[in-house]
Amino acid sequence: MDILIGTIFLVIVLALFTLFTYKAPSGMKAMSALANAAIATFLVEAFHKYVGGDLLGIKFLGELGDAAGGLGGVAAAGLVALAIGVSPVYALAIAVSCGGLDLIPGFVAGYVVGYIMKYAEKKVPDGVDLIVGILLIAPLARLLATGVTPLVNNSLMKIGDIIQNSMDVNPIVMGLILGGIITVVGTAPLSSMALTALLGMTGLPMAIAAMVSFGSSFINGTMFHRLNLGDRKSKIAVCIEPLSQADVVSANPVPIYTANFIGGALGGAVIASSGMINDATGTATPLAGFLVMFGFNSPTTILIYGAILGVIGLIVGYGASLVFKNYPIITKHELENR
Repeated sequence: MDILIGTIFLVIVLALFTLFTYKAPSGMKAMSALANAAIATFLVEAFHKYVGGDLLGIKFLGELGDAAGGLGGVAAAGLVALAIGVSPVYALAIAVSCGGLDLIPGFVAGYVVGYIMKYAEKKVPDGVDLIVGILLIAPLARLLATGVTPLVNNSLMKIGDIIQNSMDVNPIVMGLILGGIITVVGTAPLSSMALTALLGMTGLPMAIAAMVSFGSSFINGTMFHRLNLGDRKSKIAVCIEPLSQADVVSANPVPIYTANFIGGALGGAVIASSGMINDATGTATPLAGFLVMFGFNSPTTILIYGAILGVIGLIVGYGASLVFKNYPIITKHELENR
């Protein structure tokens, strides 16, 4: 029942996530900005705090990681406001108003208050808009962000807790489900980093998310090569970060999503039995997520399981390329020349 509830809630989150991305004004830009905020804060924290600070014992890097990790709300609010077209000075006014708050409240404030500020910039005379930004917009951003914080903690974080608890009930089954979903989200025009940050994943679930993201590089690289989806540059780029080739993926969803779900599910089941952990939330990305794992686990264990996921990825990618060899593929070259 825990696994069923966790899966249902996760699918609901993804559905809302997808609906916002495709239907909300500038939804795709806002979600990309959220993913970039996770990179700018969580990945910097993960590398420097857990690897540089804790693993290597460099105090300065540990302090840098701590500082970056506490700026999730600021980064999300500022980058989202910039993404939807707010002037830089007002985007940063919204951002600094979210200091000390988490990523998602900052995202909400940046998006909602950003549109209010854009309206004010158009309707309010020059000079007066500065007063509006300082006296009204900044407090409104802070008020909105603090207002949604309990909602985030009592909904999204609860879903993360359910997934976490489901790992204790049946880690293999939950690994299959979580691994498949994470790899599909990571190749879709959404973001596996943003999803895992939304849910506040840590421990074994976050280890699964990071490692299956690494394994997806082998799946996508093989698919791009075997099906001639792009040039050499595209093939390298999709291995490093699938979102960089979101246009090609979106044009060929059936073969790529199918291969990623199967490979991710198998990889998730493998990692679920590994005992590995990852306490750096939001690090579900191929290269960086794999490297962050060294801050929490034995290097030998990581390399062994990384090799296993690489082999799984190559086999699944090769098999899927055979299954879909006659599928009507749309290449990157065709997309660029439409």
